[in-house]
Amino acid sequence: MGLYIDIHTHSPSAAYPTPASAGVHPWHATSGLIDEAAMHSADLIGEIGLDYACNVDREVQEHLFREQLSIAQRLRKPVVVHCVRAFEPTMKTLSEYQLRAVIFHGFIGSVQQAEQAIKRGYYLSFGVGAFRSPRTLEAMRTIPLSRLFAETDESQISIEKIYEMIATERKTEVAELQTQIENNYNEIFLQHNDR
Repeated sequence: MGLYIDIHTHSPSAAYPTPASAGVHPWHATSGLIDEAAMHSADLIGEIGLDYACNVDREVQEHLFREQLSIAQRLRKPVVVHCVRAFEPTMKTLSEYQLRAVIFHGFIGSVQQAEQAIKRGYYLSFGVGAFRSPRTLEAMRTIPLSRLFAETDESQISIEKIYEMIATERKTEVAELQTQIENNYNEIFLQHNDR
């Protein structure tokens, strides 16, 4: 039986590999409190990014996002990106940094947006929200498995169920999904450690 990797969750479990993260969410950008020591010991920086649907000033969000991307670049840490109604500004900002890996968490977007992200070598992570968006389901079906992750985020639905749902949409087996997601995880968190 393969592993179920939950790339982003608010309820970590010892049963499933989940990278430890540290970072300031754009909803809390006005706090300005970055714990660089926590970032140093974390597996990845996140979730960080831009959220144009919330009432936090966009310039404040962008300043914080850039500050954390600079830290991620210096520490050579992957980032988990929160992006809501801000895809183009997020992509523009990310392009200015040399990052070890970028994972768009809870991706809700079009096939075209997915293609743009994949061309940059970024990863897309899908949770339950993806199944409420026909355009996102189409993106999920079409991206290479080598760029895909699964997550529970804040959902009470199990990671096993998320894998089953993704496998059904992609008309593949859960075991194939497990193998490829584990490879993706290892590519970011294991194989890069010696570089």
